[in-house]
Order: sequence, then structure tokens, then C-alpha cells
Amino acid sequence: MSEHYASIEWSREGRDFVYETYSRQHVWRFEGDIAVPGRAAPGNIPKSAPAASGVDPEQAFVAALSSCHMLWFLHLACQRKWRVERYVDEAVGVLSGNWISQVTLRPVVAFSGKAPSGEEHRALHHKAHEKCYIANSVKTEVLVEPGVA
Repeated sequence: MSEHYASIEWSREGRDFVYETYSRQHVWRFEGDIAVPGRAAPGNIPKSAPAASGVDPEQAFVAALSSCHMLWFLHLACQRKWRVERYVDEAVGVLSGNWISQVTLRPVVAFSGKAPSGEEHRALHHKAHEKCYIANSVKTEVLVEPGVA
């Protein structure tokens, strides 16, 4: 078992604390002095609230699924001696009512040297999906539509 930590910080910074105008900007902090600006999804807040740059929780959820899948894929490909040169995923999450009902991963992978066959490539993604801790922790449907560069 392992534990994973994040610190989320927000402050009013002198603004009025009313729904229409309070800032949704905040900071995610991780070990190693990593700070990521956070915000609410623009479509989820009133137009009168101040704009903020950063990653919203819905984007972070999609990114976590994509990143976990990628890390397992790279691990499995390395074990099989397939050299991955580039991995790009244009992942999309669908917010349905009050939950993210589906995330589609669309990884496109470039190999050098001996590359896996199409069937081996799809099987590698299937195994990566089975191993992904994040995908195994959510009720969201996670689809994987792999491609080769």
C-alpha cells in the first residue's frame, strides 16, 4: 500500500465572498515543490466571477486517467523490448449531469526499430488499461482508441 498527497490552497485575497464574484483560482501543491494553478471549469461559474488560468478538476481527472494509462503502456512496451519514441493522447471526458460518465483515450504511439503488430499494439493498450490504478478506481467508462504514428 502507498499513500499519495496533494495540498490544495485557496484564499479570498480581499475580495467579497459572494457567489457571483469570488475567485475560483487556487493552487495544487505536490511534493518536490511542484505548484499547478487550479480553477473551476469556466462553464461552471457565473460570467461575473473573475477569469483564472489553470487546470480545472474535470481536466485533471481526464489527465490522470490518460497519464496512468500511458505510464503502464510504456512500462509494458519496455518489458517487451519495443522502443517507444513518442506517445500523444488527445483524451476527452464527457460530463453527464453531475459526473464524468465517459473518458475516451486516443493514444497515438510512434515506435522505432521493431514495432508491435496492430494486434500486439491493441493488446498492450488492453493490458495497460487493466493495470491502471486510476481506471480501476472509478465508475467512469474508460474507452481506449489506440493509433500508431
